[in-house]
Amino acid sequence: MLALDNIDIIYQTERSLFMEYRLRLAKRMLFNKKGSLIGAVLAVTIGILVIHVNFVIFQGLFDAIVRDISNYRNGDILVTDEADYIDKSDLALANWFERIPYVQGATPRLSSSAEINMTKNGKLIEETRVPVIGVDPYRDVKASTVHETVADGTYVINRNSVVLGTNVARDLGDAQVGDSLKLLIVDRTGEDQIRRFNVAGIVKSPGGQGFDYSVVMHIDTLRDMMGRDGESGSFIVKLNDPSKAFEVKEFFLTAFPNDDFIAETIEESAEEQLAGFRSGIAMINMIGYFGMMSSAFAIVTIQMMLVNGKTREIGVMRSIGAKRKDILIIFIFQGMIIGAIGAGVGTAAGLGYTFYAKETKMSFNNSLPLEVSFNWEKIIQTALTSFSLAIIASLYPSYRATKLLPVEAMRTV
Repeated sequence: MLALDNIDIIYQTERSLFMEYRLRLAKRMLFNKKGSLIGAVLAVTIGILVIHVNFVIFQGLFDAIVRDISNYRNGDILVTDEADYIDKSDLALANWFERIPYVQGATPRLSSSAEINMTKNGKLIEETRVPVIGVDPYRDVKASTVHETVADGTYVINRNSVVLGTNVARDLGDAQVGDSLKLLIVDRTGEDQIRRFNVAGIVKSPGGQGFDYSVVMHIDTLRDMMGRDGESGSFIVKLNDPSKAFEVKEFFLTAFPNDDFIAETIEESAEEQLAGFRSGIAMINMIGYFGMMSSAFAIVTIQMMLVNGKTREIGVMRSIGAKRKDILIIFIFQGMIIGAIGAGVGTAAGLGYTFYAKETKMSFNNSLPLEVSFNWEKIIQTALTSFSLAIIASLYPSYRATKLLPVEAMRTV
């Protein structure tokens, strides 16, 4: 029994040494052709880098849109009412939400549309169907970041002031802080309600998810003009931990079972805006993986060149006892080396690009700043996919190498 164990140990040792020898031989054959090695590694690297760049740009843009919709318009949870308007007290709802540790702030919103006219440089300028948003200035700053988009002047400061979106200000002949204008809003009975306001500020947000196309005013003023005393169109809730949104939403609906409230997370409330974008991201990612597959064809070509360049060496190895399996393993090892180096360099380059985009809050032509994150699952998946493709791409050239007969291979010049 001991003798058999010793034989087994010797066999395993010899097998390990022979495997190590084949790996060294594969490395030597590959690194002797540095041009081919660099070309193959670059093919894998570029394939991975393209996927990383696509992810940073398109997923970053998607996440930036979600971020801004959440920060400006819908919060992490959007509460509405099946009957169109919420008649429960602002104070009662806000206090209920803000007792939850996860909640940063909660605020009411009310929406309508208006006609605006103002005289600028002696000329009467009119705009119709301009969206109007009513906000509670005290609570809104805790639940949204719209106030941070004020490019000139201040946020809503009293009931006689409004804040104009930058595009509305432009359409009104470049309205400025301090200008006076009239707003006409149709109330719930169909009557025209006209009031004069002073422009307190101008808001501007990159990407158009803010209130650039709207007018912002005090919610109580808008309620008076609409005849909606004490009512709100929606309630937005901002969380310290957005991952708790579903939990808070369910808790809220359970606490108010007899009301007709509708509570939605950001993914639910912005579904229509985001659905098409998700399809676009999926298509771009698919194109990226097709690009990675093209790098596999480059590896096939380069490996075939290596086989053709090492024909005599293959003949010598076969003539001194190397089996077809040994030749096959050598060239598969080459594919593994190419895949490992390419995946490592490509992943490093992709991470470097991602880090740069995240730290610089990358945007294009002052558009929406990307919301960049490190998706480690996707990073690892991309690296493993490229490594696997490199091995698969080496199978055919490896097979071709095994088909070379020793005598014919040694005759080849």
